[in-house]
This record gives sequence, structure tokens and C-alpha cells, in this order.
Amino acid sequence: MPHDTAALAAGFARIVGSSRVLTAVDEMRAYQHDWRGRYQGSALAVVMPGSTQEVAAVVRLCAALQVAIVPQGGNTGLTGGAVAGDDRPAVLLNLSRMNRIREIDAANNSLTAEAGCILANVREAADVQQRQFPLLLGSVGSCEIGGLVSTNAGGTGVLRYGNMRELVLGLEVVLPDGSVWDGLRALRKDNSGYDLKQLFIGAEGTLGVVTAAVLKLFPRLAVSATAMMAVPGVQQAVDLLRFMQEQVGNRIEAFEILSRRQVEIVVEHGHGLQSPMPLEAPFYILMEIADSAPQWAAGTELEQTLQGAFERGLVLDAVVATDMAKAERIWALRHNISESNKRAGFTVSNDTSVPVSRLPRFIPLVTERIAQQVPGATVCHAGHIGDGNIHVIAVLSREVHATPEQCEAAAAQVNLIVHEASVELGGSISAEHGIGKMHVQRLERFKPAIDLQMMRAVKAAFDPQGLMNPGKILRAR
Repeated sequence: MPHDTAALAAGFARIVGSSRVLTAVDEMRAYQHDWRGRYQGSALAVVMPGSTQEVAAVVRLCAALQVAIVPQGGNTGLTGGAVAGDDRPAVLLNLSRMNRIREIDAANNSLTAEAGCILANVREAADVQQRQFPLLLGSVGSCEIGGLVSTNAGGTGVLRYGNMRELVLGLEVVLPDGSVWDGLRALRKDNSGYDLKQLFIGAEGTLGVVTAAVLKLFPRLAVSATAMMAVPGVQQAVDLLRFMQEQVGNRIEAFEILSRRQVEIVVEHGHGLQSPMPLEAPFYILMEIADSAPQWAAGTELEQTLQGAFERGLVLDAVVATDMAKAERIWALRHNISESNKRAGFTVSNDTSVPVSRLPRFIPLVTERIAQQVPGATVCHAGHIGDGNIHVIAVLSREVHATPEQCEAAAAQVNLIVHEASVELGGSISAEHGIGKMHVQRLERFKPAIDLQMMRAVKAAFDPQGLMNPGKILRAR
């Protein structure tokens, strides 16, 4: 059904103000494509509400006019989940104006933030109260809470704290008919029926618009120690993780693996970043141990456990950061991967997970298959080895893959190789980035039919008109 864009914009303007409704092509351009530039949107307008009540009114108007809604936050996603598609006329609902922290309850270790709050600001607000919100990823300065909830984001702290599914206590959601579900309960134990908030975590805006969340806080860390370690292989990396867990328990704050080629790309394209050690081993581990108890000697503990790791042949070389600045330089190698790879070539970044015990089989398997089947692909690995989530990254040479069509064809082949291998080993095709537009067809291929049937039933129950982010996760009707 065609829509009068001017009339539609006027209706939105009455709700949010005319300056908060964008319809000109130039004004909408920054909102119409994803971070990597792979998907270009076609929204009728960009609407920027400033409150939950405004979100509800916009959603009610869209429902009445049969206009689809694509929720958008910091737009840092990697699967095209926040870009309007061609499935049906849609508006982009950008929530960045909703950036208030509504409450911090230090005694309850909880913080209530609106969907547009930037992750870095949430972490800073918690720190002021001598608490920490532990989620951390490379886009910390631009990603927003609503998007992190909707994609069930992970990051480097999942090993110790879990992903967003474990870090959310309550939600506020505008449902597809414009009604508001107030589930902002700061409870750790509530056994009064279905845990409804979990339906919206990881739903990528297909069931409703997340407008606020109650987040779980933890005591602020008082001491920490960071090391970069060279290891001879993936099996030794897995064994090193187990050994470290036996020695320091739950004090491992992060445990990340990077292939040598991945570190080299960051050094080449990371604007002055340097490796603190020679790049001679096939894989490197970045590890931080930390605790909230100030009397714990983290540096001494790390050095002692590293000595044991050397004696067992798990580590070839290691550098221990002697101060916070050096630790930050080590972690900069991890957090600048996406930007560096983007500069190096057309990047295909997978987000699969397998059981940790099967990583020594998974990583060589996908590396060999991609090298054999995709010419001009540089294969790198980086990720959260402690929870089995490895990002298999193929950087495609622009000389071999010169056109967008060639890049997309090669990307599809890389994705298929990685997804087939992960499923073969009992894994998942998506661990933290979500399905978005990118993996809809592959989800249909690899997800069991009964799983898809239940997901479609949930979608139909919440969104019978199919207005919420159509074409994401499930194929649009």
C-alpha cells in the first residue's frame, strides 16, 4: 500500500516534534546503512523519540497505517539488523535521544538505563558508585543499551559474567500495538510465571521496542593484571585456560585468542598500534585476571601461574603488563580488530560457537576449507575462546574480488563453510552478533524445523501484522 510520506511525517512530527523527523535523502543517509556498509536501507523516514510515551505513540500510528518499524540504536551491528529492508514500507525508529540513566541502586547492584544510553556512559556511571557493569566490546563508545539487549551482546567478559541475557534483570518494552510492558523489576529471583524479558533479549526488535533495561552491577574491581602469551596451538590455548581456571578460579576477567595474522593486520592498519612481543607463534592469548579485593596480589599471582604454564609447555613466550597503560595497549590489539580488518579489505566476520573442547578441531578445519575454496582470502581468528565463540574472519583481497557482486559471492561461500563446520561440531551459526538480514536463509537451513516453528508462533503471537523489523531473524511474510 503506497504511503503519503509528507502526511506520515506530519503525523510523527505531532508526536516527537518536526525537527525529530527526517525524510530528506541527505538527512537520512547516515541512518540508512549498516556500520560495515554492506546494507543500504530504504526507510520512509527516520523518527527520533525522546520518551517511552513518544515511542508508544509512534508505534500506534505505524500500526494503524500498516507501516513497519525498524528499531535502531548506535547502529554498530554486523548483520544488518538495524537497516530497513524492502519487505514493506518502514520507518527507522532511532532511540539515541533516550539516553537517561533513570536510577542506580548501589545496594541492590542494579542500574536502570534507557535504550539510547551509550555503553561507555553506563560503565562510567556505575564506576562513580564503586560498581562495574562488566559488558565490554570494541564499540563501547558508540553502541547503545537497547541494541545490546536486542542482540544479546557478549564481548570479552562473557567467561566470567555471561552475556546480556545474564546481565539484564528487567525490561521496559513497547509492544507492536503500542502498549507498554513495564517489566523493570530489579529482582534476581522472581518465579512468578514465564520470564517474559527473555523473549525480547536477542529478538533483534522483531517482537517489540526495548526502551529501558535494569542492568546487573558488580563490585568495582580493585586490582588486575594483564598478559599477552604466545601459544603453540589451539589445543594448548584450551589447556592453558583450564590450567588458569584451576589456579586462579573465577578471577579470570577475560581470555581471548588471536591468530598471528590477525595481530599482524591490527599492527599494519591500527594507526600506530604495536605488538609488545615478536609475532613468531601461530596464536596469542590476551588474559586479564582481576578481583574486587584490594589485598589480592594480582601481578604476583599471574607471574606464578605463568611459570607453571611454561613448565607444562602451554606457553612459548609471555609479556606481563607492568602498569595500566601497558595493559590498555595490549587490549587495544583486541578492540581494534574490526576497524583494522575493514581497512585491510572486504571483511567477512563470522560469529559461530562450538563447545570449547572442540575448538582444536574447528579452527584448523575452517581455515583449511576456506583456503582451499575461496581464492584471495586471508583467514584470521579472534574471539572468546573461554566460551567457545570464535570469530572466523576472512579478509578478501580487493584485487581478486574487485566488484561488490564478487565480494558477496565469496562472503556467502565463507559463511557457508564456517556454518557447516560449526554445526558439524555441535555448535551455533551465531553466538553474539545475531541473525539480522545476513543469516536469515542460513538460519532456515541449519535451525531444526521445530525450533523455527516455535519461533514463528512467538512472532505471530506478539506481532500478528508482521510490523516489527520485518525480514530480520525470520523471513518476512
